[in-house]
Amino acid sequence: MVSIIAAIGKDNELGKNNDLIWHLPADLKHFKKTTSGHAILMGRRTFESIGKPLPKRTNIIITNNDHYFIDGCLIANSIEQAIDMAENNDEIFIIGGSQIYKQALEKNLVDKLHITIVHQNFEADVFFPEIDKKIWKEINRIDCKADNENPYNYSFVTYVKSN
Repeated sequence: MVSIIAAIGKDNELGKNNDLIWHLPADLKHFKKTTSGHAILMGRRTFESIGKPLPKRTNIIITNNDHYFIDGCLIANSIEQAIDMAENNDEIFIIGGSQIYKQALEKNLVDKLHITIVHQNFEADVFFPEIDKKIWKEINRIDCKADNENPYNYSFVTYVKSN
């Protein structure tokens, strides 16, 4: 199974200047819990914004640069190649960035979406593709209120294809 995991603002905002645009510890814990023990696929810029391989996961970086090398990571030249490299995982997570999300959805490579919706508008320069409700069916939602650690209301939402 190939899944996308992303946190987005009310208008599908993903980030700005190659960085997150909010700090939501509950989402970071959710991300870690959901992806630990699995392969994670990401574009080179997403990897560089994280800065290091994430522990307890197979890190696969997608880049066109044939000479790119990061100790502790696998390197792929396409999303399809990255998925093939992770084939022994029961669930493979695409963790960004926006172009990788867009390509994976356009190529119909994704089975499930794990989306954290941050119920706020943000200034952003990259956005998540629109979730087409004719294709994607919401199967689970957990709504959470802002608190001392998490300054925004947010929801963990899971979608599957609605065929």
